[in-house]
Amino acid sequence: MKPNMGNADRIIRVLIAAVVVSLYFVNVISGTVAIVLLALAGIFILTSLISYCPLYGPFRISTRKKDNKG
Repeated sequence: MKPNMGNADRIIRVLIAAVVVSLYFVNVISGTVAIVLLALAGIFILTSLISYCPLYGPFRISTRKKDNKG
């Protein structure tokens, strides 16, 4: 699994997840919407930690900077 997420992408995902979690804890979102958004927030956190987004793979998308080695 080759990393395909850049730092900006990872930071944005973590911020979105933090907003969703905070909205849940202050009871702005609830019910099915909260469950779906919390699951999405968990996926965002997981993909940010491993720097790989499975949805980017089939489309050959990468937000990671290219190395100029070699």
